Amino acid sequence: MDKIAIISDIHGNLEALKVVLKDIKERNIEKIFCLGDIVAKGTHQEECVNLIKENCEIVLKGNCDAYFTSEVERETKPEIELKRIDWINSKLSNESKKYLRNLPYSFEFYLSGRLVRLFHATPEKINGFIGNIDTIGRLYSLFLPSENTLSNEKADIIVYGHIHTPFIQRIYNRTIINSGSVGNAIDVFRNIDKDADVKNTTLANYVILSGKYDSKDINEEISFELVNVPYDIEKELKENEDNIEMESYEEELRSGKYRNMEKIYKSFELRGIETDKI
Repeated sequence: MDKIAIISDIHGNLEALKVVLKDIKERNIEKIFCLGDIVAKGTHQEECVNLIKENCEIVLKGNCDAYFTSEVERETKPEIELKRIDWINSKLSNESKKYLRNLPYSFEFYLSGRLVRLFHATPEKINGFIGNIDTIGRLYSLFLPSENTLSNEKADIIVYGHIHTPFIQRIYNRTIINSGSVGNAIDVFRNIDKDADVKNTTLANYVILSGKYDSKDINEEISFELVNVPYDIEKELKENEDNIEMESYEEELRSGKYRNMEKIYKSFELRGIETDKI
């Protein structure tokens, strides 16, 4: 069978990216696809861009890649946000910023007879949020084509990133896969009385798809594997001493908890998901 490693959401975490690329190489996987968000958060923006360019056959644009390389209307941004934008841009060469701006939105291919579609967040929005627990209608929308997709077909399998939490879900004979995050793994569903060891979350995540690449024969074997690789978080943090977001970056890497949970829970509550019962 052909094997494809799909990675996403590196977020400037060089230590995690190096460990994941080493793990992929040791598994003799030659195809690596990246779903975006190479930059932001960690300090090693340029180094991560270069490694992705060197190792990935397909690279898609993430919301952070788009946001931090676009023209900024400075008069509309608060000072703290401008400081963040300027710091991230200072870590990128002009060549890398151009590269990130010009990345494609989506990619698709056949694997053992299934149409596989890749994108960063949703087919419609580069910063849309659909979680591992969501309404059936919103989960189903991930399979639908949009003006951003390469075809007008409904996908059989979709793989996305953005939410930083790996999972596999099946609905309507179709498969949803989230690759998780290489450099900023989190679990949004947290409860001090229910949580297991946080080290179950604070790993570098990626996914492996196995099947017959470019085959439309649905009788071919196919499988999916979520991979979680330990990496040296303390080494990564030690090399981030100039990081202007060090406090929140450190908290996320060590706790596996997103810095703005109120925002996430509000989005769930708007869709009728009772977060007080989590």
